[in-house]
Amino acid sequence: MAIPTDAFEQYTVGFYNVENLFDFQNDQHILDDDFTKVGRNEWTENRYSKKLQKLSDAISKIGTEYTGKPPAVIGLAEVENKKVLNDLIDQPKLKHFKYDYIHFNSPDERGIDVALLYRKDVFQVLEAKPITLFIQNENGHRDTTRDILYVKGTMAETVLHIYVNHWPSRRDGSGSTNYKREIAARQLMQHIDSIDPDHNREKKQDTDNTFIMIMGDFNDDPDNDSIKNGILPYGFDNVTAPLKKGHRGSLSHKFKWNLFDQIMVSNNLHNDIPGSLFLHKADIFDDIMLRQWKGKYRGQPARTFIGSRYAGGYSDHFPVYAVLRRN
Repeated sequence: MAIPTDAFEQYTVGFYNVENLFDFQNDQHILDDDFTKVGRNEWTENRYSKKLQKLSDAISKIGTEYTGKPPAVIGLAEVENKKVLNDLIDQPKLKHFKYDYIHFNSPDERGIDVALLYRKDVFQVLEAKPITLFIQNENGHRDTTRDILYVKGTMAETVLHIYVNHWPSRRDGSGSTNYKREIAARQLMQHIDSIDPDHNREKKQDTDNTFIMIMGDFNDDPDNDSIKNGILPYGFDNVTAPLKKGHRGSLSHKFKWNLFDQIMVSNNLHNDIPGSLFLHKADIFDDIMLRQWKGKYRGQPARTFIGSRYAGGYSDHFPVYAVLRRN
């Protein structure tokens, strides 16, 4: 007889690229002109409000079939500023769960950043900082991109180190941009080694553990070098990698599924240490509510924009999540 899931103390940790969550005001310091009332996307207060409603509805449902509650922690990509985060957590579907957030402005020229939402009654922040990536283009000039967000906190009396990533895009072709994501992996690992120089992340039954979760939109699939060779050999398990199949992923490009959105955990999160958190399972939240339900793109993520056409959907990515249980 199966043990009901409510018999366990468990928590959802997720990640969601929310596709250009901009407010509708012009910011002269970033390239956000398209997302204004008079911009190419005709980004009005009404469209912005609908986007917030849809995203909050999606977030409120991630992992609830296991935990009965929305995520304890969820990393976000493509958020413009603190205003959009305040407006998001103030939505009716999220407000009563007492979310707060961690966010730092990054040097990205479009002004899209990563952030971490967390339920204050479940996750307590101990430390947070941006990790600035230093990447040069072919001409030797700095290629500004999103910072990595590092947050250290406690959940269920366990200290977690969380890294939220949004690595350089493939816009100029995957081959010509691979090196950027490989550099991002190296700089991420440099910070991880600074907090865990003894590789406690690999010691599954040691009481002196460093529990680490790496999440984000990596703009690479699990079998690309930046992930396969840049992260996994150093004490990590890509718990989302098995989810990538021919008919399944977190985003679709030219009708081909990719799994750019991933969660990796330190090997010691596979443990049976009494009182400790451990990885129970991971999944893609690709519920029918987040999909195009008719037409050419049926079954793919219901995007806010398809090219320059307003479609009024959620995002061009599906969220991914992991369920942690307590021994």
